[in-house]
Amino acid sequence: MPTFEQYLAWRVALPQPAVELDLGDAGLRDEDLEAAEPRLRDALRAMAMLEAGALANPDEGRMVGHYWLRAPELAPDPAIAAAIRASWEQIEAFAADFHAGAIAAADGQRFRDVLLIGIGGSALGPQLLADALGGRLHVLDNTDPDGINRTLAALPSLAHTLVLVTSKSGSTVETRNGMLEVNAACRRAGLHFPAQAVAITGHGSTLDQLAARDRWLARFPLWDWVGGRTSVLSPVGLLPAALLGLDWRGLLRGAAAMDVATREPDPSQNPATLLAHAWFMLTGGHGRKAMVMLPYADRLVLLSRYLQQLVMESLGKRHDRQGNEVFQGLTVYGNKGSTDQHAYVQQLRDGLPDFFAAFVRVLDPDQGAPPIEVEPGVTSADCLDGFYQGTRAALAEQGRASLTLTLQRLDATTLGAVLALFERSVGLYAELIDINAYHQPGVEAGKLAARAVLELQHRLLAAVDDTPRDVVTLAQRLAAEPFAVWQVARHLVASGRLRGEDLADPALARFACSPSLAV
Repeated sequence: MPTFEQYLAWRVALPQPAVELDLGDAGLRDEDLEAAEPRLRDALRAMAMLEAGALANPDEGRMVGHYWLRAPELAPDPAIAAAIRASWEQIEAFAADFHAGAIAAADGQRFRDVLLIGIGGSALGPQLLADALGGRLHVLDNTDPDGINRTLAALPSLAHTLVLVTSKSGSTVETRNGMLEVNAACRRAGLHFPAQAVAITGHGSTLDQLAARDRWLARFPLWDWVGGRTSVLSPVGLLPAALLGLDWRGLLRGAAAMDVATREPDPSQNPATLLAHAWFMLTGGHGRKAMVMLPYADRLVLLSRYLQQLVMESLGKRHDRQGNEVFQGLTVYGNKGSTDQHAYVQQLRDGLPDFFAAFVRVLDPDQGAPPIEVEPGVTSADCLDGFYQGTRAALAEQGRASLTLTLQRLDATTLGAVLALFERSVGLYAELIDINAYHQPGVEAGKLAARAVLELQHRLLAAVDDTPRDVVTLAQRLAAEPFAVWQVARHLVASGRLRGEDLADPALARFACSPSLAV
C-alpha cells in the first residue's frame, strides 16, 4: 500500500460528483510526469481541437463529437446543438407518454418491458446503464438463434414489450437479423411489429426508411459524428434509460462535470491526463500489460465488458497515423470483487506480472435495507471494502501495480462521470501513442470476411447435387480453399441443408444435396 504522502501526491478528486482517482499504488514518479508534461499538454490541445470540430476520422471523413452530447453549446454548428437538444425533448416526451400509458400495446394495456436489439456499443452501453442503475432491459445482441429464442422466451409478454432497434447504418447484420426474428415472432403471435417498434438510427438509413414506410411508433436520431462505443449518452443509451425510469439527465450532468475536470490544462490536476499517463508508464506505451478491472460492486459487473469495447476497439491498431506498423493496444478484462478473489486473483498476486489492476470502490453502497451485523460490529459492506483493501495490499506486497477509482456512491451522475473519464483518457492515450482512436478497420475486415463466407455458402448450395462429393472436389469446382468449404459444409449439414457422409474424417467426408435443401 502507498504511504499517506504518496496517496496525497497521486490523487485527484472531483467534489461533485464525488469521484477520486487514486494512483498511489501505480508506481509513478514525479520526474516521469514532468518529462511527459509537454506531450500531455499537446494531447490536451488535440482534444480541444476535436471538441471544436476538427476532422477526427479521415477514414470516414467525419468529426467525432460525443462530447457535445452533454454540452451542445460546444458543438461547432448550431444545427448540431439544436439537434441534440431536440433529441432530449423527444426522449422526455416519448418516455412520459410511455410511463403514462399514452403509448400502449395493441390491447390498450401499458407496455411492461423493453427489448433492445443492437450490437457492440448500441447494446453494451444501455446494458451497463440498466444493470448499474436498477432497470430491467431485455437485449438481443447477437445473431445466435438459440440466444434469440431464449431471450424471447424469457419475455413475460411479447405483446406488452416495446422493441428498440438500434443501428446507425440500418444494415448491421446482427441487428437486422434480430429485428427480423422478432418481427417473425410477432407475426406468429398475431401481433403487428411496427405498432410496438422504435428505431434509433441515422437519418435516411435503410432502417430509417423502413421505420418511416411501415409507420413504426417513433424514430430517434443517431448522428454520423457519434461512434458506437461512445454513443451511450446519445439516444442509444438515454432513450432506454428514460423508458426504464432512470435518471438520464443525471448521466449527462455527471459526464459534463467530468468533461470540465478533464479539460484542466495542468496534467497533474487532470484525472484523464493522469490516467492516460499511468497507462503509458505501466504498459511501456505499447500495451505490454493488461488492465484488469475489479469493481467492488455487483452493479458494475458489466463495466469491464463496456470498457473492453471502448478501450480495445479504440486503441487496438496496427498502424499509427503516419502509416507505420506499430501493433498498439491495451487489453482489458475483469469481472467484479470480491468474487474474483476466489478466481483469478491468485494469478494476479503470484503468477505472471503481465497486468495492472484497476479497482473501483463504492464508499456508500445502496443496500435498500438497514444493514445487519454479520459478526460483531461488522456488516456485509464492511467485508466487501475489507476485501478491496486487502486485495490491493496483497498485490502491492508483490510489486503488482494498481489504480483505484473511488466513488462516494453509485448513481446516474457518478456513472456518467466515470464513463466520461474513460472516454477522455482513451482519446488522450491515443494522442500519446499517435494512433487514430476513432476508426475500426479490423472490425470492418471481419465483416467483409463474414460476407465472403456467406457468398461461398450460396455457391456451395448451388453446386451440390445428388452425387456425394468430397471436400477437395467441391473446392476445385468452386475455386475455393478446401478448409473453407469444409467449414461451411459441416455447418450446412448440421442445419439440415446438406447431406453428409463420413463426417468423422474431413478427408473422407462427402456432401450431397439434402432432400430439404432450399437454394
